Amino acid sequence: MAVRGINRRRRQARPWVDLRKSIQLVFLLGFIALAVGIHRNVWLPAVNALPFRLDPLAMLTQAISSRTVLAGSALALLVVLLTFVFGRAWCGWICPLGTVLDLFPLRSRKEINPDPPESWRKAKYLLLIAILAAAVFTNLTLLVFDPITILFRSLTLSILPAIDRAFTAIEILLYPLPGFEEPLSALDTMLRPAVLPLSPALFRYAVLYGSIFIAIIGLNLAAPRFWCRYLCPLGGLLGWISKTAIFRRVVTSDCKDCALCSQVCPVGTILSERGYASDPSECTVCMECLYTCRLGGMAFTPAKPAPEWSKDDPSRRAAFRTVGLTVTAMLLAKTEPAGSRAHPLLVQPPGAAENELLQKCIRCGECMRACPTSGLQPALGEAGIMGISTPILISRLGYCDYSCNACGQACPVEAIPPLALDEKRQQIIGSAFIDQNRCIAWADHRDCIVCEEMCPLPDKAISLQPAAINSPEKGEVVVKLPYVHHDRCIGCGICEYKCPVAGESAIRIIAPAELI
Repeated sequence: MAVRGINRRRRQARPWVDLRKSIQLVFLLGFIALAVGIHRNVWLPAVNALPFRLDPLAMLTQAISSRTVLAGSALALLVVLLTFVFGRAWCGWICPLGTVLDLFPLRSRKEINPDPPESWRKAKYLLLIAILAAAVFTNLTLLVFDPITILFRSLTLSILPAIDRAFTAIEILLYPLPGFEEPLSALDTMLRPAVLPLSPALFRYAVLYGSIFIAIIGLNLAAPRFWCRYLCPLGGLLGWISKTAIFRRVVTSDCKDCALCSQVCPVGTILSERGYASDPSECTVCMECLYTCRLGGMAFTPAKPAPEWSKDDPSRRAAFRTVGLTVTAMLLAKTEPAGSRAHPLLVQPPGAAENELLQKCIRCGECMRACPTSGLQPALGEAGIMGISTPILISRLGYCDYSCNACGQACPVEAIPPLALDEKRQQIIGSAFIDQNRCIAWADHRDCIVCEEMCPLPDKAISLQPAAINSPEKGEVVVKLPYVHHDRCIGCGICEYKCPVAGESAIRIIAPAELI
């Protein structure tokens, strides 16, 4: 009878575990599909923005920093409501980064190696406090730690380009072999441009961003879901809300202290010293313990909320200290020259500078993925500490296409304004300057009309003027010298991108004078 009862309870719990894993997979694949499709404008802007509009941390801090509330940010209230009812179900059922961590456990739950101290859980709450304090000072740099932005930024800057390169390498290796030509051609036609770009996407610091993503997964060696337990600021925000959750895990009188639930808990919140009860602010409602329990010693059921301050929560002193350190850091960041946008190469997307990009950008990388030329790249030093991972135009890697306004349409928080194409074409983001010591026409006394020919403006911003030059090698020669008309140039950068000079271009885009 006892065995039949155990099997019955396990059969009742199993569908919940299977349902959770299915929902996790659906959301992960859905988020990846959004990231992949954005470069071809497959989805409507509102659909592209959905993962970020559902993120309470991104929407809250963006509203604080920009002093505006986006209409679509109301979707984040659905996640907050879900948390009030079911606790941190977002973390266990929906969060794509949490699903990735579940796919790469790296360490078996049966291993007896001790987990890090419980006091480490305070780190995510202190990071959350720092993010909110920085947002008050119009700084969103610390949103690089938001799990949704981590996933999308990693996909854009490192994972998807790496997959593209790997697939290309396999094609090159197998294509000459007998029997592979037609299948590979068909597969390539199917994947490009639907999934993979027609031309390789190149991003600066791809190794850095990829290494950070791998490191987050690698932390699973120290403890399952290490990131979720100790570092995730969104988990910290939802954890505090979960203290008042209605639906929660409850230990019943049938519990026999077998400790099986404690062994399978992926976030390690079921402890013997608490009578195998779990902290609702840490429980991700994964249902693994429910499936493992053989005696019906626990249940997930509505219960009267009894919020209490856990010893793993930061003290008021630690919270005030974190706020003080954050405010000090923000004030110091504002004193650096780059913080006031003094870097001459800080060329921002169309309309972004006037739109206070640094106060609104959540560092998600969506604009970079949408850019068809890979001209938008993550800033590291050009915008100072306050602008880390914000988009800037690196014209030597890619130009701002005159017939494209994808970046503004892709931005989920309108840090880059969604300008109509005609309006976008009027935006001045920089101006071209010729280095006469490197220019083929000026330095080598040979005609080169590439920059003038490539300028997309109806009224060309670059003109060629014939001039007689005395060359030591050739005597007097007539050369067409390029001149930039700064009153016409919008800084699109195609001249710099197409310049045939090896290495640094002979014509460079500099940020508008009023911005430096």
